[in-house]
Amino acid sequence: MSSPLPFSHPPGSAERGSTGRRVLIVGGGTAGITVAARLRRAGVTQVTVLEPSATHWYQPLWTLVGGGRARLESTRRPEARVMPEGVNWVRDAAIGVDPGTRTVITAAGREIGYDFLVMAPGIQLNWQGVPGMAETVGRDGVSSNYAPEHAPHTWDLIRELRSGTAVFTQPTGPFKCGGAPQKIAYLAADHWRRQGRLSDIRIVLVIPDPAIFKAPTWVPLLEHVAGRYGIEVLLQSEMTAIDGARRQLTIQDNAAGEKQVLSYDLLHTVPPQSAPDWVKASPLADPASPFGYVEADRRTLIHPRHPNVFALGDAANLPTSKTGAAIRKQAAVLVANLLAAMDGRPPVSAYDGYTSCPLVTARDRMLLAEFDYDPRPTPTVPVIDTLKERWDMWLLKRYGLPALYWHGMLKGRM
Repeated sequence: MSSPLPFSHPPGSAERGSTGRRVLIVGGGTAGITVAARLRRAGVTQVTVLEPSATHWYQPLWTLVGGGRARLESTRRPEARVMPEGVNWVRDAAIGVDPGTRTVITAAGREIGYDFLVMAPGIQLNWQGVPGMAETVGRDGVSSNYAPEHAPHTWDLIRELRSGTAVFTQPTGPFKCGGAPQKIAYLAADHWRRQGRLSDIRIVLVIPDPAIFKAPTWVPLLEHVAGRYGIEVLLQSEMTAIDGARRQLTIQDNAAGEKQVLSYDLLHTVPPQSAPDWVKASPLADPASPFGYVEADRRTLIHPRHPNVFALGDAANLPTSKTGAAIRKQAAVLVANLLAAMDGRPPVSAYDGYTSCPLVTARDRMLLAEFDYDPRPTPTVPVIDTLKERWDMWLLKRYGLPALYWHGMLKGRM
């Protein structure tokens, strides 16, 4: 290992006061940049972001890329453009953390010290988690909107399909954007309906949960949408293997304990997901999480065993959906509590589990699901009935939310 970076100081040597404490943020995605921007606005001067990528993606639009309603290029920016002014960007990847010495180890062999650590490393896509998935995605009629290199291919497959069987799958366990696996099914079905092909295409939606959506308020609404398109919804079921050469997949019915082999012409799949491997193996992983997510108090977002460590976003083990809307609320709570900790005060803010899922149901219609930990509906615009499929909600998804993301959230303004 090399010695600590020049801008680092030995643990405990930072001057008192919020502007003199070293804050290290692991991850420069949505969560990391939002927290960094808020800290800079609060006057914190020693903020470091550890992030290896040169590109920052707005991932919520990838579903619309796959559905032919957005261009991939509109979802990316150079990482340097979204990095808040005055933040020290270390373009390297974390591979380990030692909360005892308050250091993070990087792939380049560096050690970065911190007084306060914010864990926002994002989520890991485990393409090898289903036999055959890694070998077939991007070919053999298989695609996934969960990777930018594959999302445009989804639209190619949808446009080219004239008849046959289209299968859309959802993985077991927590994954980002809980509605995405079914949103692309609705976009595809709406396209085929408009092209007069819907009656010639069998659509199968494979969901491992006992209901089509985890927030009960929206279950009957989505059941209606699926029924309108004639989509067969297989609940408590999961895809366990893909045979690309034969264009077949295996589905396990966990309720009945039975398997079936289904031939497909188009398969949109979502890989199993987890915390990054190095996080799973770290002292910060939650022992209660089989997926290795970072342990954090569900209200304060503070690590219960290491009070100078905070976590938010996809890698945090919180019982809510992993969405950008959840991160927006989490970031405000985390920063308030981090500033309090810098001043030696107890937590001052609490996260209620708020998240939202824009459920696109057609090429120009959307339901907006907003709910908390319970999960109770928590509408942010009470005058609008978001329990109805609306064109104005579609405009919000396609144009409003991206603008708020780039110019508000990542700037620490909301």
